[in-house]
Amino acid sequence: MDFERPGQTGQTDQPEQINEFERELRQAMERRPAPPSLKRRIMQQRSMLRTERVQNHNAWWQRLAASVLLVGVIAGGYSWRQIEERRKGEEAAQQVFTALRITNRALNDMNRRLVARDREEK
Repeated sequence: MDFERPGQTGQTDQPEQINEFERELRQAMERRPAPPSLKRRIMQQRSMLRTERVQNHNAWWQRLAASVLLVGVIAGGYSWRQIEERRKGEEAAQQVFTALRITNRALNDMNRRLVARDREEK
């Protein structure tokens, strides 16, 4: 197998290539101190992500609470409407019964008068 770089031929450069490769590898693997602001940036990013997560969580709960409240208001309105219609129906029925009692009394009074008149005529 030949591991030469493209464009390079010949065996004379091989030890030099290995040395250059080792030097590049050492440079790449060399331990370097972290930039002074790295920890601050990482903590800031972590804090932003946590804040965003908490805000999303709060927004979800707020939406849920608003939905429950909206359902409650709609159900309460529907229930109030049903109760109001029932009350109006009962009131109308009461008025009809009152009108029927008045009519019944008037008819009974008229029947008594007619019977009394028929007795006077006989």
